Amino acid sequence: MSSIIQKSTLQFLAELAAHNTREWFAEHKSRYEDARKNYISFLDEMLQEMQHFEPAARGQRGKDLVFRIYRDVRFSKDKRPYKDHFGAYVAEGGRKSTLPGYYLHLAGNNNSFVAGGLWMPPADQLKAVRQEIDYNLDAFKGIVESTDFKNRFGELQGEQLKTTPKGYDRENPAIDYLRHKSWNAIMPLPDNVVLQDNFMQVVLDAFQALKPFNDFLMQPLQDVEE
Repeated sequence: MSSIIQKSTLQFLAELAAHNTREWFAEHKSRYEDARKNYISFLDEMLQEMQHFEPAARGQRGKDLVFRIYRDVRFSKDKRPYKDHFGAYVAEGGRKSTLPGYYLHLAGNNNSFVAGGLWMPPADQLKAVRQEIDYNLDAFKGIVESTDFKNRFGELQGEQLKTTPKGYDRENPAIDYLRHKSWNAIMPLPDNVVLQDNFMQVVLDAFQALKPFNDFLMQPLQDVEE
């Protein structure tokens, strides 16, 4: 494994966060292009390695999984024109998939992370996953409450309902997990870890640790029609 994240890539992203204007970006366009190439090259090798344990990585290419750097500011009060990070999502169906997957977020200032799970699924998928957690709570807890999982990812994250979801009792032993509208596991990556020679292995180990979680979330979605 040879791909590494260059220090110049993180430096560019850190400076972009501090100078998020069209003028600054135009002046540093070549640095952006170099940083993006570095990230995509890392992703291409990552996808090759992921195929050993995750079939969804097969046939995918880094350049197709990266989200655009340009922000859509039409309906946002935040008018900064650019994202201050690179992000890519690996899942069946590519980066716009609503299925469980793996996310690599690269940013300066110690803001990088890897994540996995299911983010804001449509109503039918949300219902199916809640039902699966309710039926198989012990299996779900066995994954997300295991020592290894918690050491890597801490507590499960994701937006939650303030009330009890329709059709469930507040006394349900799974209620804390059923309130979720997203089920996300996140592992922070400080800059010194991102710049290590073995960063690829760090990411792959984290994704491998996420696989049982993603497989559990995927199970009830096999029968849900898009």
